[in-house]
Parts: sequence; C-alpha cells; structure tokens
Amino acid sequence: MSVRLVVCCLLLGCAATPRVSRPRELAASPGRTGPFATLEESLRGRLGDAGSGFQLLDANEEALRWRLALVDSARHSLDLMTFLWWGDEAGELLLKRVLDAADRGVKVRLVVDDMTTIDDGKRLRLRDVSNAAIDAHPNIELRVFNPWSNREAVGRAVEFVGDFSRLNQRMHNKALVIDNRAAIVGGRNLGNEYFGLSDTFNFRDVDVLAVGPAAREVSGVFDRYWNSQWVVPQQQLEGGGTLVTYERERQGLEDKLKAAPALTRFPLAEQDWSREVAALAKTLHLGTARAVTDTPEEDSLTHHMPNTIRALFAEANREVLVANAYVIPDEVVFARTANEVKRGVRFLMLTNSLASTDAAGVHAHYTEWRPRLVTGGVELYELRHDAALRQAVADTPPVTSGFVGLHAKVVVVDRERVLIGSMNLDPRSWAHNTEMGLVIDCAPLARELGAAIDRDVRPENAWRIDVDAQGQVSWRAGDQVRFEAPARDESQRTEELLHLLLPADLY
Repeated sequence: MSVRLVVCCLLLGCAATPRVSRPRELAASPGRTGPFATLEESLRGRLGDAGSGFQLLDANEEALRWRLALVDSARHSLDLMTFLWWGDEAGELLLKRVLDAADRGVKVRLVVDDMTTIDDGKRLRLRDVSNAAIDAHPNIELRVFNPWSNREAVGRAVEFVGDFSRLNQRMHNKALVIDNRAAIVGGRNLGNEYFGLSDTFNFRDVDVLAVGPAAREVSGVFDRYWNSQWVVPQQQLEGGGTLVTYERERQGLEDKLKAAPALTRFPLAEQDWSREVAALAKTLHLGTARAVTDTPEEDSLTHHMPNTIRALFAEANREVLVANAYVIPDEVVFARTANEVKRGVRFLMLTNSLASTDAAGVHAHYTEWRPRLVTGGVELYELRHDAALRQAVADTPPVTSGFVGLHAKVVVVDRERVLIGSMNLDPRSWAHNTEMGLVIDCAPLARELGAAIDRDVRPENAWRIDVDAQGQVSWRAGDQVRFEAPARDESQRTEELLHLLLPADLY
C-alpha cells in the first residue's frame, strides 16, 4: 500500500459518524398489566413507595431463565443494553424471544456497543439475523454506541489507529428492563459462556433481578444513553432492512435453534411465567436501591463509578467482600484499601487465577500487585479453573465445560449493602469503559451474596494467596501448596509474559 493511500485512509478514519439531533425519548410509564405489574402491586403494602424486591441470580442457568421470563412477560416495553451479544445458542435464543415480544406489540429499544458488531460490521454477532433486519421490525429500534464510521473490518482497523482516543471508549453496561416494572443488572453479556452453555469454558457470574422503583432507576440509566449523542440509530449507520429480509433471516434463526442440543432445558417458544413471577412475592428480598452509572456527555464520558467504589469501601465498619474478574489497582485505590484494613476492616478479594482467566493481559499486570495486596492486609483468593462450583453454578446441563472463570463484579459491605454491576477494577473500567450498577441496601440480599462469596473461596474453589517474610508467594487450597502460579498449560505463562511488554493502561 502506498504512503499516500495510508494517509488518506487515516484521514478518512478520523471522520467520526456524524451526530444528528433528535427528539428526546423517555421510558414509558410502568405498564398497568402483566405479571410483574401484578407482582409489584401485591408487594406495595410491604415495599412502601421507595422499596423494591430483589433476587440474586447466582447460577448461570437461572440467569438465562429469568431473562427469558422477563422478555416473555413484557406487555408494553422492553429496553435492553449490552456490551457483547454473541451469535450462539444463548444469544440467539434471547434474540428470538425479543422478536416474539415485538411481534405481540411490545415496544423494544436496543442499545449495543459497536464492539458487538466487530466480526463483519453488519451483525450483532448474531450470524443469522442482521442489524438491519432487526431494525426493520416496526416495534424495534436499534441504536449503536460509539460506532465506527467504516463498517468493514479493514476500514475499522485503520480508523481505530487514526481515532484511537474516541474509539477506545466503549459501553460496558448490561441491563434489561421490561414494562418499567422489573430489571436485571449485573455482569453477564449475552452469550453461551455467561449462561453455562459453552463446552470450552463458562463463567461464574452474578446478576440481580429487581422489581419496583429500582427498575425505574435502571430505566433512567437506559434513557440517559438512549438519548445521548454517543449512540447512533442503526438506519443512520447502514440504512434500513426490509420485512422480507427480516422474515427470511428469522426463519433461519428458528431452524438453527431447533437443532441446538445445548438448549434442551429451554423451550424455543415463549412461555407463560405467571406462576413463577407470582411466587417471587414470597422469596424476594426487600430493600432500597439507587442506580449508579458513568454518564455520556455531549463530547466526553464522565466516570462516576470509581468514586462509587471508593465510597463503598470507606463506608465499611467491619468487612468488605469483593469478587471481581479483572483487577489492576492503582496507587490511590491501594492506599485507600490499606487505610481501611488498618482501621480494622476485614478486606477479602476474589479474582481470577492465571488458570481461570480469559484475559491474560489483565492478569499479567495484576501479578505485581498480588504480594502488595496480601502484605497490605487483604485476604486474597484466586479462582481455581477446576473449581467444584463449576457444576453448581457455572455449567448448565447437558453442557460440561473444560474450565470455569470468574466474571462477577460485586462488592458486599458489612453484609448489609451490595453493589452489583458491570464495573471491573482495572484501568479500562476506571477510565475508558462506561459502567453501571445497583447499590442496594438490603441485609438479606447482602448476606446471601456474602455466603456465595464464602462458598467461592473455599479450598475446593479457590487458592488462598500467602506471602512469607522473604516475599515468596504461595497458592494454598487445603493440603495443596504451590509456589508457581497455577496455569492450564505453559502457553498461558508465555502469553502473560508477552502482555507485560505492553502498558497496563491498555487493559
């Protein structure tokens, strides 16, 4: 390629997708009909005006099942935002049910980060239904966060180099809201490994189902992004599809799903969940919540989530429990944590081991902090890739995966308050991604999540990290002791070393 052509490509790449003024749209008022409207009304006497009901979604199978329950139960509106949406069995089953909801008249709004279309620039990584076809449905509108102006793979690569500072800003939020009555917020993207359906590996992850005013809090976050200049309507990016294309591609989607052995526990057709939703009246934990989020401004992103995390740590009187997949502290966070430990607060952290991680780059830069965290007083654990919890919460029958990795992003304070959301503890989440979550004041929910973390750090599930007086790091699980980081194979160690050559700020 000539120098002149390279320069032209870079200049073209720097031209961001034009932002067009459009009317502000807000979520519809809470729907008056549907199972979750009935549930919220039945709880009103116990909840009061500000109270909400919460259910922890600890196991991958129940996380997928309750997403299907919400989508199938929607009667008026369905708002969904996500970072990744894979074209596999879980992703396409969810898509099929979203399309079913639109068919029965539900108003559907979708916001996806443009990373989710990176494979060929035209699909939500949903290989059987294109963005344009989805957007052609009269009851669906699709918007894309911070899109590449060039929709082809080579052009995207050139544009990324030429406009790195903008395109490095991604939306990592995950939320589903139906009828402004019920919401799911947490760490899970939409794909097999997040719901226990990958035979390679599955994540141990955490979401929360919220009913009541907390769902309206989440709607407020969705509206903030939906109306921001950072999201662009699908039609503006690539033009609209047609209903003929939609029907053809949808039929292909359904044919594929019918032949998927991994989905034997999940019916293809939408279901009536009235009985299961009504039963929540007796099992929901009651409390209050506020949504927290980074905010998209006209020409910038304001990162509020780091201060949210720091404030939660500072509020602790007795204990902070953290389960987070990707950890690279900075000096400020480390100093604050050390101060909390010094004043008598127990600080426990669970993260990935080299063997369980899917992000060798993050793990490589975490390793220098490992001894510092332990000598600073943090009880540090790393998930085992062969953790016994894989069968209980990670794999969804009939699937059996090769290993388990951590993807959760949660904080428990004094077993009274929790943060459940999308926020990792690494530079990408601190400064580049947008993140969101729910801060929930609910002691029963906090105790349940605390008990889940207690289970996750048992010897059959995690390595306890120790550092002796000479600085020697060891990994201990019951009677097992190792003096080298557990890995699935030697190639992981090589990959980790290569990532150390790159700056931590990339991860």
